Amino acid sequence: MAVSDYALDPELAPVLEAMLQAAGGPLLDFSDVPALRARLRAAAAQAGTAGLDDPRVSVETVPVARADGSPLDLVLFRPAGDDRPRPALLWFHAGGQVLGTAHDDAPYHASLALALDCVVAAVDYRLAPETEAPGAAEDGYLAYTYVREHAEQLGVVPERIGLAGASGGGAPAAAAALMARDHQDPAPCLLALNYPMLDDRNETRSSHEIVDLGVVDRDQNLLAWAAVLGARAGSPDLHPYCAPGRATDLSGLPPTFIAAAQFDVFRDEDIDFAQRLIAAGVPVDLHVYSGAFHAWDRFTPKAAVTASFEQAWHTFLRRRLHG
Repeated sequence: MAVSDYALDPELAPVLEAMLQAAGGPLLDFSDVPALRARLRAAAAQAGTAGLDDPRVSVETVPVARADGSPLDLVLFRPAGDDRPRPALLWFHAGGQVLGTAHDDAPYHASLALALDCVVAAVDYRLAPETEAPGAAEDGYLAYTYVREHAEQLGVVPERIGLAGASGGGAPAAAAALMARDHQDPAPCLLALNYPMLDDRNETRSSHEIVDLGVVDRDQNLLAWAAVLGARAGSPDLHPYCAPGRATDLSGLPPTFIAAAQFDVFRDEDIDFAQRLIAAGVPVDLHVYSGAFHAWDRFTPKAAVTASFEQAWHTFLRRRLHG
């Protein structure tokens, strides 16, 4: 099969075809994570997109000490001009839980802070395979409790802290929400998951359908989960903090937004997670975008389907962050 064999949105298909042609194969190859990281760093350096030059937004890195003394960086993006307390959105970046840092993608984080009039706190959670799950989730929970406990000095409204993640970042975001519930902490005001990577078992229909689209196909997802979990991938007794799709009790989680793409290996596990949240009494906004592939909004920011997604997502975030 080829891209043309999938009924992609007509605005998205030519963009994906061009990217695959330029890459000479799949966009991401998790078979050699160090090599993939090096290639992406080189591409970012060549593009010159590492920094932020926007006087409308202030940026501050706050190191938070883990139990072992190592620092967890929170990169705070705040609309400039006044110091009034604002809601905060803890952001968990994409990358299959093996790629990226909170210091990347500064223009995107800044645009979110401005669009939502909030503090965006990008969480530099630990990556696999160097740190297997639930290390990233533990970082997410530490970030949430730290921001709550230090809300006044951070200029944050403590009752208005949300958790949000895209793709691989959806796992630590959802797991941090589970941890907050299990520790009987005050709940986040929202959980927002964009095409999240939630379930290591890869047993759904979509996980068998999306095998050669070239974005995140079945084989790449299996490789990513193998990095995240090692020999535990697919085991019957895996803890939900390691793969939140494994959770059997979703009660008590905050109002949740889930966006899924029609042609995404994660589609059905995302829909299943939303359905089980609804059954547990959690308010859920579920959106499935026809003709879209994984992370389409980042690759095709001007497409109509991206505008539709961003309007729904930002509306949810503003409503839950600002009350």
